[in-house]
Amino acid sequence: MPILKTEAIVLGKRDFRETSLLVNFFTRDFGKISGLLKGIRKEPQKFASTLEIFSLNDIVFYQSRNSSLHLVSQCDVKNNFSAARQSIFKVGSASTAMELADALTQPEDKNEEIFDLTLTCLQELETTNNPDKIMTIFKIKVLALSGFKPNFDCCVSCGSKILGQCKFSLNLGGLLCDKCQKKDITARSIFRGTTASILHIQRNDFKNNLNLGMNPEIKKELGSILDAFLNFHLERQLKSEKVMDKLEAVL
Repeated sequence: MPILKTEAIVLGKRDFRETSLLVNFFTRDFGKISGLLKGIRKEPQKFASTLEIFSLNDIVFYQSRNSSLHLVSQCDVKNNFSAARQSIFKVGSASTAMELADALTQPEDKNEEIFDLTLTCLQELETTNNPDKIMTIFKIKVLALSGFKPNFDCCVSCGSKILGQCKFSLNLGGLLCDKCQKKDITARSIFRGTTASILHIQRNDFKNNLNLGMNPEIKKELGSILDAFLNFHLERQLKSEKVMDKLEAVL
């Protein structure tokens, strides 16, 4: 079995038998992999990391040729994003990012752009006072990089430029012009400012998008449309967002 080394973000983990852990990693060089850390629960000092969800680690693993499960022999934490862990809302945002990275990538399919985007998201959550904005940017960009990008450039049905009134179709995955709206009677109205915000985020890098201003009405609609689009295509609501919805209702 070849011995490989890479940077890895912890997507999730679970106990395996009495002493070990199964960990889902999102790696820079090998995409999403499953790793077995033998004996870590009995002798945690064997590894220089506690494998916290959304921590960044350097891992060394033996790549199995006959299984999707690989043996991790070394794991050293590089960044635990401790500042983000001080806020329950930032933890919820980071957990949502992990779920999306997991759901929108294929096992052992390298995607360095999504890895870098996910890492940038975690770094920005460390210092931001607006985790909702970080997640809005992340969601729009990860959808684009994973091939699920909704079409906001033109009418998704006829391809014409959107000039006047338009609606957003979940079923068709984009905007419908005034002439094509009858093709999806469930399509919803959308503000021009919301469309403009999505296009701006798609076309600019993460840091430039941090300066994008959004009024409360557009911010609310943007969140609603993104969540509806994700739920529609994933055919479920993300677990972390269910938890955050309940917390926000109480707090």
